[in-house]
Amino acid sequence: MTRPTRLRRSELSTPGSNPKMIERAATSAADLVFLDLEDAVAPSDKVSARQNIIAGLNDLDWGAKTRAVRINGTETHWCHADLVEVVGGAGANIDVIIVPKPKAPRDVWFVDTMLTQLERQHGLEPGRIGLELLIEETEALARVEEIAACCPRLEALILGFGDFSASQGMRLSLHGPGEGKYPGDPWSYHRNRMIVAARANGLDAIDGPFADFRDDEGYRREATWASALGAVGKWAIHPSQVPIANDVYSPTDAETARAQRMVAQVREAEAAGAGAANAGGVMIDAATARLFEVTLERARLTGKI
Repeated sequence: MTRPTRLRRSELSTPGSNPKMIERAATSAADLVFLDLEDAVAPSDKVSARQNIIAGLNDLDWGAKTRAVRINGTETHWCHADLVEVVGGAGANIDVIIVPKPKAPRDVWFVDTMLTQLERQHGLEPGRIGLELLIEETEALARVEEIAACCPRLEALILGFGDFSASQGMRLSLHGPGEGKYPGDPWSYHRNRMIVAARANGLDAIDGPFADFRDDEGYRREATWASALGAVGKWAIHPSQVPIANDVYSPTDAETARAQRMVAQVREAEAAGAGAANAGGVMIDAATARLFEVTLERARLTGKI
C-alpha cells in the first residue's frame, strides 16, 4: 500500500456536534480538518454528532483539504458504531480516521480490520482511508516504535499533550516553558521519541494542541520547537491558529533558495569527483544535501517551487 503525500501543516479540530462550526471549517485555510466525535463532543451528543459529520462530509465543498474524523477510542462503547455509521454514510468522502488513545498495536489492528470490512461492504477502494494515531498515553509512548510500524494504513502520529499529562502524572499546565517547575521544555523527550518513530517508518509527525488560542506567541513558539525537531504540522483548536501553523511549517523563500544553492553545490562537487564543497567557509557534503532536500520537499508541497 502506497502512502499518499498530504500537507499537514495545520490540522483543525472541529466539534461534530456543531454544524455551523463544520461549515466554517470547510472554508478555512487548514490543510486538514478533523470532525471530532471524541473529546470535543459531550457523551449525550455523540450519537447525533455522527449524522452532522456525515452531512458535512457529503454536502459541503472541502476543496483540496484532507477530510478526517476522530472517532472515540477503541475501549469505548461508541467506537464500533462511530466507524460503522460514519464510514457507511460518508466513506467516499473520508480521507483519514484519527484514532485516540491507542495503547498497543491491537488497538490499531481493530480499526484497520473494521475499515477493511467496511470498504469492502460499501464498494470503496481497499485501503483508501488512512489512519492517524494520537500518542497520548504512557503505554503508547513506551511502545511507539512498535505502534508506528504496525499497519500499512498509518500516515501520521500526533502527540496529545492533555491526556498525556494526566497519564504521566505531570504537575504542569498543558503548555509553556515549565513555569519554573522544570528547567526547559518538558515535552522535548516526548516529541523527540515520537518524531523519530514516525520518521523511521515513513510517517508524518504532528505536534499536538495548544490550549490558549488567544496566545499567538505561545502557539508559534511551540510550533517552532516541534518543527525544529522534525514535526511537519500542528493541531489547531481554533481557526485563528491555522495561519500561524501554515506559516511555521512552510519554508520561507530564503530557506528555499538557500536549500537549492546548497544542494546544487554538493551535486557539482560530486560531479567533479569531490566528496564535499565549500560554502562560504562551511564544508557541505552528501549529508548536508540530504538535510536540505527535506526543505525542498516541503517547498514543493507548499507550491514554492
